[in-house]
Amino acid sequence: MNRRDSLKALGLATLSTAVLLDACKQDTNKTAEVAANPAGDEAGRQPYEIDRDKKLKAETFFTKQEMATITVLGDIIIPKDAHSGSASDAKVPDFIEFIVKDIPEHQTPMRGGLRWLDLQCMNRYNHTFTDCTPQQQIEMVTEIAYPLKAKPEMKPGVMFFNRMRDLTASGFYTSKIGIKDIGYVGNSPNRWTGVPEDVLKQYGMEHV
Repeated sequence: MNRRDSLKALGLATLSTAVLLDACKQDTNKTAEVAANPAGDEAGRQPYEIDRDKKLKAETFFTKQEMATITVLGDIIIPKDAHSGSASDAKVPDFIEFIVKDIPEHQTPMRGGLRWLDLQCMNRYNHTFTDCTPQQQIEMVTEIAYPLKAKPEMKPGVMFFNRMRDLTASGFYTSKIGIKDIGYVGNSPNRWTGVPEDVLKQYGMEHV
């Protein structure tokens, strides 16, 4: 399964635009690059913003084990392919670590979801999620990645995976790798060559 098949299968192809736009707001969400280096580009930013980012970066919320789980999940959601890198290549785990400190309401659902995932894997496979085989990890993710098909007892996992998926997509598609992946060029300079010929013809101005 290639990357775009994975995105479509997991529902990222229809991810709410608002999620991605919210991730771009300077005052709340940060790109993966800012999460990795909060004060990297200080142009246009207030001193208190820079200081706050430094403070958040200096703090640690997730444990090493939790970060390992987030990394595996992120790369399942957005794996590396021949076209571009994976979620971890785009430093999405760092983005998520930063975001849960920047927006604390993510903290309890994320930590609770990670613990729920490990408990499920222990009951099924006698291993935590990261210690499971890749096949077992995919089997577990499949149980919670499709809300309409998930069993009722999987509801906590579905809610957690929805959040994890949204954060992963927000982090990836606001990173340099993600922006390049979708071909977004922004306000790139170009050369004006005049009104297109077909437009001039439409208005009867091709000989003007």
